[in-house]
Amino acid sequence: MLELDNLEATVADFGVRADLDFVDPVRLSAVINQLEAIRCKVVHRATLRGEHLLAGQSACTWVARQCQMSKNAAADRLCIGAQLEKMPRVDAALNSGEIGLQAASVICHLQDRVEQAGGSIDQEEWVTIAAGSSIKNLSAEAACTWHGIDPSGFNAKVEEAHDRRQLFISECGDMYRIDGWLELEAGAVVKNAIDLLARPLGEIDDRSPKQRRADAVYEMATGNRVAPQISVHTTIEGLKSELGATASQLEDGTPISSKTVQRMACDGALHRVLKADSMVIDVGRAKRVAQPAQWRALKARHRSCGAPGCERPIGMTQAHHVDFWEEGGHTNHRRMVPLCHYHHRLVHEGGWQVVLAGSRVDFIPPERPVMIRRGWGERRWAA
Repeated sequence: MLELDNLEATVADFGVRADLDFVDPVRLSAVINQLEAIRCKVVHRATLRGEHLLAGQSACTWVARQCQMSKNAAADRLCIGAQLEKMPRVDAALNSGEIGLQAASVICHLQDRVEQAGGSIDQEEWVTIAAGSSIKNLSAEAACTWHGIDPSGFNAKVEEAHDRRQLFISECGDMYRIDGWLELEAGAVVKNAIDLLARPLGEIDDRSPKQRRADAVYEMATGNRVAPQISVHTTIEGLKSELGATASQLEDGTPISSKTVQRMACDGALHRVLKADSMVIDVGRAKRVAQPAQWRALKARHRSCGAPGCERPIGMTQAHHVDFWEEGGHTNHRRMVPLCHYHHRLVHEGGWQVVLAGSRVDFIPPERPVMIRRGWGERRWAA
C-alpha cells in the first residue's frame, strides 16, 4: 500500500506543479497505459480470489463499482487482465508504449474468442499489426481472423448484436430526441445515407454539420416524395398569426407555427381541421399539392432544387408555391419552384423570398426585401 500512497502523492503533485502546456502527451499516455495494464491484472486477480462473491455481486458489477466505470468497461478490463497474464509479448508492448490500451483490448478479445474455439494467435504478429494500424483497421482485421477461425462463433455474435438493436424517440419540450443502437450493417447503411444527404447545399447553406445530419434524417423519412399524412388543427386567426390566437397544432397537440403550416400545405399529404371558437368548422385535405402533370412540367424546367447552386435531385424536392396560399395563390406550375427541405424551410420559416424572373429563380435574404407589382396599382411582398 505504501507504493500506492507514494504514487498517489506523485500524481497529485504533478497535477498541481506541472506546466501542462509542456507535457509530452506520448509519454503521458504511455504512463497511463502502464497503470491501466496494472489495474486490469489487479481486478482480474481479485475476481479469481472471489472478492466479488463476498459482496454478493457478479465480477463485472463488482469491478464496475470498485473502479467507477460501466459494466461494459469492467468486462473489457477483466478480459484484458486475464489475457495479459498469458500473453507476455502483448503485456510488454502495452507497458513500453509500443501499443495503446485500445489496441491491446482488440488483441486480448481476439485471443479470448480464438481460445474458446481451441486455437491461439501469434502475439508477435498482432503486436506488429497493432503498432502500424488504426484501431478501426485493427478491429476489422481481428474480426476477419475470428471469422476464419470460428465462423459459427462470429455469426452467433452478429445475431447477438442484432438482438440488441433498439431505437428510442422521445419528445423533450420543443424538440424530439432520437437515440439507439444499430448493428454494424444497418448502422453503415444509415450512416452512408445520412452522409450523402448531409452535404452542404448551394451557396447559402450555413448549417453546421450536425444540423445538416438532423435535416438528413427528416429527408430520409420523407424521401421520394412519399410523405406521411399529417393532420393539423388550426384556426383562421392562427393561420394569420393574430395576437391572442391559438397556435396551430399537430394531431397529438404539439403546437407549430403558422409558417410551418404554410410550408406543409405547399406540397404534402396534409389534412386540415379548421376550428372556430373550439368548434370544428371544416375537415378536409388541402388541395395545394402539385398534380402529376404539373410535376412533369417542373421536371422539364428543373433537374434539381431551384435554389442557386443546390444539387439536390428534383425527386427529393417539394413544389413550393411562389404565391402563398393565404395571399390568394393558385397551384400553377408556372408559379411553382421545386425546393429541397432545407431551402423550402428557409423561405417559409426563415424569411427568405423567391422571385421568378422569367426562367431565372432569385433567392432574396431577409435583410434585402423587395416589392414586386402584381397588377395595376397593386403590390405585395415577393414570397
